[in-house]
Amino acid sequence: MSQDVAITAGSAGHRDGTAHGKVSPGEIATAVVIGRTSEFFDFFVYGIASVLVFPRLLFPHIAPLEGTLLSFAIFSLAFIVRPVGSAIFMWVGRRHGRGVKMTIALFLLGSSTAAISFLPNYQSIGYAAAALLAIFRIGQGLGLAGAWDGLASLLSLNAPPGKRGWYAMMPQLGAPFGFLMASGLFAFFVGVLSDAEFLDWGWRYPFFCAFAINVVALFARLRLVLSEAYSQLLETRELAPVGVFRMLREEGRNVLIGAFAPLASFALFHLVTIFPLSYVTLFTDLSARDFLFIEMSGALVCVAAIVASGLIADRIGRRTLLGVCAVLIAGFAILTPFLLGGGVKSETAFILIGFALLGLTFGQSSGALTSNFSSRYRYTGAALTSDLAWLIGAAFAPLVALGVSSRFGLAFVGIYLFSGAVCTLASLAINRQLVRND
Repeated sequence: MSQDVAITAGSAGHRDGTAHGKVSPGEIATAVVIGRTSEFFDFFVYGIASVLVFPRLLFPHIAPLEGTLLSFAIFSLAFIVRPVGSAIFMWVGRRHGRGVKMTIALFLLGSSTAAISFLPNYQSIGYAAAALLAIFRIGQGLGLAGAWDGLASLLSLNAPPGKRGWYAMMPQLGAPFGFLMASGLFAFFVGVLSDAEFLDWGWRYPFFCAFAINVVALFARLRLVLSEAYSQLLETRELAPVGVFRMLREEGRNVLIGAFAPLASFALFHLVTIFPLSYVTLFTDLSARDFLFIEMSGALVCVAAIVASGLIADRIGRRTLLGVCAVLIAGFAILTPFLLGGGVKSETAFILIGFALLGLTFGQSSGALTSNFSSRYRYTGAALTSDLAWLIGAAFAPLVALGVSSRFGLAFVGIYLFSGAVCTLASLAINRQLVRND
């Protein structure tokens, strides 16, 4: 890494007054990217299966559209339980330590994902198969909430002067990396297996892989999280968990404003990944395999855009960039029905432009307003803000987009995305005014 500036752990609170090692931004960034890639791999493996597998596996007796809508309803459960998971695992972390908390969380996340690979079909046990999937999905959501480790906040806080945007974008690279891995696996199996083979066993392999990837991510993060230097840095920065209700009582306003700030980004997140795959497979002749390759090209564009967001944010400011991107997303929302409904070339343009905008805004969306929190509440505040932002902006996006587009047309998908951009702009404006008043 070009700027691997070492941060020496302070000696405060240690009787001998000696430092206990160094933790560099490069080490933190590596652990964060590996961890986020594993989490998003799990996320996208499930999301793609929600389109290509679960409607046919669990709801073969109803129409494909209705089956996909039911699948998306189960998809949202992980986001609904995330705030609950954060509260539970914050308590575990305070009582038993960060290592225990993260080990339990990642084991729950990985085992829930792996368990889905053994899911029986509707013909075997009826609606109980859908109930099992819902339980495993809830396990994924709880595990993902517990996997919050504060590394991204620590990375941003310890960034060299003038480089906060650059270091803030690094954790976000996990999203396109995870999507590339998940999409590549599904594209391969859809392409080389017959439809019967894919539906019987082929789709299960990516879920097996998820558990192995989570084990690698667990050790990569534990190596840093359990180090004495890291613990000392957390104490120095006061990045320690506090009670959720206590934090809400003291700084709930910051949670609410911060949750709406990335709404345009998080709404766009699913409208260029999961939703268009469902729309194309249900309403066009383009094969899932071909469209996955188009989306993988978009993910590569997203990687470049996320990197660019770090450079741009350090020049004009993170919040300014979010505001500019929200305006651009609002314009993109107007074009959505014309692009997504205009044939293969237009659909490709929708994906490439959408992923480019996603990279620019998503690259700086994480914790853009967490500096509003006092240091005492930053760790818990950042975690809960992230949970609520995903719940409000992304949990129901595929369900709503597919539902309104099938009933009222693609123009309503554009309206939905436009509303997210308006919420982001409003949140940034309110935050600016409150900062001025304070």
